Amino acid sequence: MSTFDFSTLSPDLMLDALFHYGFDVSSGLLQLNSFENRVCQFRDDDRKSWVVKFYRPERWSLEQLNEEHQFVRELADIEVPVAEAVERDGQQVLSYGGFYLSVFPSRGGRTLEPDNDNQMLQLGRFLGMVHQVGAARPFVHRPTINHQTFLLDSQQSLLQSGLIPPSLEKDYQAMMQQLCDKVGPLYKPEKIRRVHGDCHIGNLLWHDDRPLLLDFDDSRNGPAVQDLWLLLNGDRVEQTYQLSLLLEEYEQYCDFDHKELRLIEPLRAMRILSYMAWIAKRWSDPAFPKNFPWFSTDQYWQQQLRALDEQLKFCDQSPLSLMPQW
Repeated sequence: MSTFDFSTLSPDLMLDALFHYGFDVSSGLLQLNSFENRVCQFRDDDRKSWVVKFYRPERWSLEQLNEEHQFVRELADIEVPVAEAVERDGQQVLSYGGFYLSVFPSRGGRTLEPDNDNQMLQLGRFLGMVHQVGAARPFVHRPTINHQTFLLDSQQSLLQSGLIPPSLEKDYQAMMQQLCDKVGPLYKPEKIRRVHGDCHIGNLLWHDDRPLLLDFDDSRNGPAVQDLWLLLNGDRVEQTYQLSLLLEEYEQYCDFDHKELRLIEPLRAMRILSYMAWIAKRWSDPAFPKNFPWFSTDQYWQQQLRALDEQLKFCDQSPLSLMPQW
């Protein structure tokens, strides 16, 4: 693999790859909503639906991709509802034409409802099972959520991107430095494990009366709370209630260290900055200017500067807690 983009991934190459691994495509390829990878749905001659994912070149090594799929397999083995790739010649990560790819049975469902108590209880149960498995051993090849990668490296990428409006560069440099200085001492997880890493509503479906966990592409080592805080929304009271529902079933399978709740705002700060840097690093991919046109506007950068300032204040507040505050 010699490029970081999909400039050589043509529809013909995608079809050739599928035919090579024994998939007869009868419907054509329907591109699904994915920016990091290229993901398409298709039907075979038996009218069965499949999803193929072509991984972005040079993002993950083969060893890292195999670790992701091994984790998903371990979860499937204990009946956690996950989307597991099919095997060809004993492998779930396949190679063709300079790209890695995986093929999954297509699984339908509806969007998970965060205000549905029963759905949140069940989701908590399965996340407890995910973390029980994840705690057995860490990833060896996949990275760990850390201050360096998500803040310091993101800060450097943004400053070097040339995308910050010149009139705001000094303000951004000062604000990002404040955020890095603030979050570094606050983000001190005591225990890490294999986690989903990007567990938000967009990566969940309600399927066969239970949650279906999708897309472990961002799985890595991290604190357990990483897979919980993205599911919380609303004001502090609402978030506390949602967290109580998740942990009610979660703790039947895995202990949760409530001290990790102090990591939520540092993790949020890291996500805000790393998301901006992610778009900046992908800006040469034509899909990104097309789908994120606001990213190159002064208005966006002004809004994000205010958001970073607000997040800096959140980091000074007392953490979310299920215990009475005295």
